[in-house]
Amino acid sequence: MPVAKIWMTNYDEVEVSDMTPLDWSQCPVVESVPGKRSGAWVFRNTRTPVSVVFDNLEAGASIEEIMDWFHLSREQVVAVIDFAARSLDAPAFPPPAERVDAHPVR
Repeated sequence: MPVAKIWMTNYDEVEVSDMTPLDWSQCPVVESVPGKRSGAWVFRNTRTPVSVVFDNLEAGASIEEIMDWFHLSREQVVAVIDFAARSLDAPAFPPPAERVDAHPVR
């Protein structure tokens, strides 16, 4: 069973099993442009992949280090972390419809 790790804004690591991919198209600070980094999600108007934030946090880097190394603003870094955290709160599947038995037992 695949396990994904994501960092929340309070820096606690959370593991999520069977995580569905995030819909990065809903995050305003990122973009995917064909021909730019093979269409990977990058910070808007940059060539910096979103994944560098999570990879470097997992490796122990601070937000300040990531900002310095990749020339990102605090707002950009925090926005992708918050987006990912909020996406984890969203249900992966719609709630099941109420089941009605067409043939009740008498």
